[in-house]
Amino acid sequence: MTTQNQAVQQTAGIHHITAFVRHPQVTSDFYAGILGLRLVKKTVNFDAPEVYHLYFGDQAGSPGTIITFFPWENSRKGRIGGGQVGITTYVVPVGSYDFWKERLAGFGVEVQETERFGERYLQFADPDGLRSEIVEREEGTNSEWAFGGITTDQAIKGFGGAVLFSINPESTGKLLENVMGLTKIGEDVGFVRYRSFGDLGNVIDVNATAMAVGHGGHGTVHHIAWRAKDDAEHALWREHVAQNGYQPTPIVDRQYFNALYFREEGGILFEIATDPPGFARDEEPEHLGEELKLPEWYEKHRGEIEKLLTPFEVRVLEGEWK
Repeated sequence: MTTQNQAVQQTAGIHHITAFVRHPQVTSDFYAGILGLRLVKKTVNFDAPEVYHLYFGDQAGSPGTIITFFPWENSRKGRIGGGQVGITTYVVPVGSYDFWKERLAGFGVEVQETERFGERYLQFADPDGLRSEIVEREEGTNSEWAFGGITTDQAIKGFGGAVLFSINPESTGKLLENVMGLTKIGEDVGFVRYRSFGDLGNVIDVNATAMAVGHGGHGTVHHIAWRAKDDAEHALWREHVAQNGYQPTPIVDRQYFNALYFREEGGILFEIATDPPGFARDEEPEHLGEELKLPEWYEKHRGEIEKLLTPFEVRVLEGEWK
């Protein structure tokens, strides 16, 4: 596959990351109760409406902060490996590293500390085995969402980026540089770093040596989505991706953004998503995530759909949590 020598377009970075989990209450407890993210939208998988689609992020669900989940209680266990986002990176304000180390330990979350590219990371897994890490950085605006004993000076700002596990890291790197418009920074401890121009979701590390392929299931990431600033740029992205030899899907209306998808040669499913219209299109900003929102074509089936979905609540947790 050939690519252009110079990217015509550049993405600001990650728009959202979507993963498979099992139980909505366990997922809400972990990502809202422990990590302090806000549930900004409760809807369904548009292709399988018997499954929730839950979105967590900052106070508004801003692009670059959104982690989303398909909770599928009877799903098989996945295996993290090549062709996936291996680790989701969250960024917190400088000076809050020790707070997060103590908070995670206080809730019984096992943490490992590691370093790469001169930065310290707290690495951990959620109850399904989905891998995450926390790093502190100056860049990125502080979240305005304070919840469960986490102040805005400690709260997760959004994504620091992601660690991509590729079965063909050379091709994945060329794609990031020549198609997505990221800049190659360097190599350290077996990873190659790329950076976009945004201040959140902007640092991508790729394994330098090819990895064995993983398989999907709970505890794995389904796809990573990159930002397009508006519909006009989104259409240009589709053309740009196709001109570089990839096979993008038609543009799909996801209600809160428009999306297109393609799989890169390292096996990872990429999405490009528009920043607008955002999550306040069908709920007031102060009430985001409070009600089940369905696209209009599913409204006539609301009663049936609600019976298939397991109720859950966002709650403040106290003490060690299992």
